[in-house]
Amino acid sequence: MIQQAITIEIYGADIVCASCVNAPSSKDTYEWLQAAIDRKFPNHQVIFTYINIEKPIENEKQQDIANRIAEDEFFYPLVMINEEVIGEGYIQLKPVYAALEKYGYVSTN
Repeated sequence: MIQQAITIEIYGADIVCASCVNAPSSKDTYEWLQAAIDRKFPNHQVIFTYINIEKPIENEKQQDIANRIAEDEFFYPLVMINEEVIGEGYIQLKPVYAALEKYGYVSTN
């Protein structure tokens, strides 16, 4: 059975958030997550989107999330899967993998 593609959005900025000392940058987190998920779930389609909260955003929903980050409601990097917040600030793989498995993704290892 083919799973529908899942959208993973990573919101971030060029500078590391103040409370995320020693954490990777948002862009590094985006690239790391993409590589880790592609390795663990190679037979599944995942659409990765990086949203820079410091740049103009066309999409209204994405702009709303960026505004909420700017208002300190969320830390960045913020990871969302199908519009559900999975992690913020210091991102860990376990909750991201668990969320994908909830959607029926099966790891190959």
